[in-house]
Amino acid sequence: MKKKSLFVFIMLMLGMATAFAGEKKYSLYGIGFYNLENLFDTCHDVGKNDYQYLPDGQNRWTGLKYNRKLRNMARVLAEMGTDKTPQGCAVIGVSEVENASCLTDLCNQEPLKARDYKFVHIEGPDKRGVDCAMLYNPKLFSVRDVKLVPYVYIKPEDRDRATRGFLTVSGTMAGEHVVVIVNHLPSRGAEAFYRNEGGRQIRLVKDSLLREDPDVKIFIMGDMNDDPHNQSMAKFLGAKRKMKDVEDGGLWNPWWDVLASGTGTLQYDGKWNLFDQIIISRSLIEPKAMSNKDFKPGDVDCSTLKYFRHQIFRRDYLFQKDGKYKGNTLRTHAGGSWLDGYSDHLPTVLYVIKEQK
Repeated sequence: MKKKSLFVFIMLMLGMATAFAGEKKYSLYGIGFYNLENLFDTCHDVGKNDYQYLPDGQNRWTGLKYNRKLRNMARVLAEMGTDKTPQGCAVIGVSEVENASCLTDLCNQEPLKARDYKFVHIEGPDKRGVDCAMLYNPKLFSVRDVKLVPYVYIKPEDRDRATRGFLTVSGTMAGEHVVVIVNHLPSRGAEAFYRNEGGRQIRLVKDSLLREDPDVKIFIMGDMNDDPHNQSMAKFLGAKRKMKDVEDGGLWNPWWDVLASGTGTLQYDGKWNLFDQIIISRSLIEPKAMSNKDFKPGDVDCSTLKYFRHQIFRRDYLFQKDGKYKGNTLRTHAGGSWLDGYSDHLPTVLYVIKEQK
């Protein structure tokens, strides 16, 4: 693995105090999530309700539109994480992608191909045909094992239904065991019960992973279709608002305060929501950081991977610049018109840091 950046380089990138310059070296890794908003190809997948994304479908989804969508998505994915580290994200979870063919086409886009991004994907049972997947830079992350843990409907009347499962990717990053769980919980068209149940089931996956390896570093990410304070996240998943409240085996949700500050990752009726979250295990929190989450590396022990910063990834080109919906995210389609945009969601990025030996 090629280690990036002397401490002085990170100091310059992040605006740290010069008192620590030259004392130690650190490596910074970006972990991202992005809802790609309907990355469909132009071919019908048997058994899937993808008809609106065909050339003769409602969206008149042609090869031109598909290729523009790929280009737009690749631009965002390649730029994610570059605010803090020039190599971009080591890992990016994605949702709303149709199949492995789309992911192959996506990774062949020049800005992603230049970094040799690979992908992990297992075809899921969702009736509309959208899945979760994970992109990764093989120079920074290596895959050990991949599972698609099914979302289980527990009401008798729902047992013939199927939706997106929990893509669980075990791997190695910075020489440590890391697991990424990529999710897309049931939409708000469904009762809160179904998202609450999703949160509970993700928690069971997390607990199982910790039983196998108590030291594993876990990133739970996805379009949760709920905000951090909703019961699915705060109660059933058990992700805490404050670092100091996270117990051994617990989870911290850094996005709670971001939403409370008045911003988010998608808008509805002029109000921000923050559905796109990256939640971390207690093992990624440095104890001294619990009282100062804006710590400098020299202040705390970063001998193993530790949380460092997080951000909503924002660029001017991701927003509508005029008209009735000025300031909203620039989507691929809106009001029946093709906008040649990006997504109705903004990406999120979380950074972890480790001292170089």
